[in-house]
Amino acid sequence: MDNLTSVRRFFDRIRLMKKKIDIHKAGGILIKDHKFLVERSKGKQFFIAPGGSIEKGENSKQALIRELMEEFKIIVAENDLEEFGIFYAAAAGQEDKYLQMDVFLVRKWEGEPTPDNEVEEFLWIDSNSSLDIKIGSIFEHKVLPRLKEKDLIG
Repeated sequence: MDNLTSVRRFFDRIRLMKKKIDIHKAGGILIKDHKFLVERSKGKQFFIAPGGSIEKGENSKQALIRELMEEFKIIVAENDLEEFGIFYAAAAGQEDKYLQMDVFLVRKWEGEPTPDNEVEEFLWIDSNSSLDIKIGSIFEHKVLPRLKEKDLIG
């Protein structure tokens, strides 16, 4: 990334941070065989990374660890979460709400991701996936390109 791109991202972030945050969530990037795990909850249109809302008294890492256990029955240690970025956008499917998503790369987990009853569908995708699915804007426009740029996914 060149200096001009870095400066633009910095000022975009400052401008966006001035907006009122309606929803604050944590999302986890799980990668296996150069593919990224996305899930779609029941009744939702968009696929997003596993994670969810940060509850009172939790920080974003604690919320993500709890959500990964609740949604996929996997165990993650806090030191296996690497900060990937903080992103801002209209919430997928709730465009009138403004979302802050704290995203972490999950370096290691215990167990095989097994969705609970809240998750209707999950897929392992890469940047070349030509599936006819809707992906939440933060993941489609910001996270997936960075994963590809870092050669973490195919």
